[in-house]
Amino acid sequence: MTTVARVCLCGVLAMSCAAAAAAQEPKSAALVKQLTAALDAGQLDSIAAKDPSNGDTFVGALYFKGVQLLVVSAKYAAPSLLVEKIAKKDYRNVYIDLNSASVPGSKVFVEDLGADGLHAKREDDMPYDTYEAAGKRTAFDGEWKKQKLSEDEYMKAYSAADERYSQMLTALLAQVRPTS
Repeated sequence: MTTVARVCLCGVLAMSCAAAAAAQEPKSAALVKQLTAALDAGQLDSIAAKDPSNGDTFVGALYFKGVQLLVVSAKYAAPSLLVEKIAKKDYRNVYIDLNSASVPGSKVFVEDLGADGLHAKREDDMPYDTYEAAGKRTAFDGEWKKQKLSEDEYMKAYSAADERYSQMLTALLAQVRPTS
């Protein structure tokens, strides 16, 4: 093999490794970064919004700077009360209401430890993210066997969770950065 061919092969391999690494970046990571920056700029520790993709659903978040982002999405039996609280920027109480008094079966809850987006697994001894929907909790600790899942089922659950989390974050971003 010639030197030029080797250099080209190394270049192709390096690009494919970079593409694989980029593909592993969770969709939610960039959105969390934007949301936490907006919350920091507004000196907010919570945010809530009506979910524009589902008129009966609301989203709320509680933010602990640099530590975690807790996000809940659910339907609420008295939506006009939440609309009023959001208008008053009473975001923390919307979050509490969604967490404690949501319509049964409608709640989605994300624990984003590190406030850096959902990750399929964490490094050793690092906290891991969790996702709960329809009463089923999935720990994204990389140990699918403990959860009685195949690796494929685990990765499908992760992809679906990251997608739903991204939708929730988008709704919150629209609230924290309204268009003029």
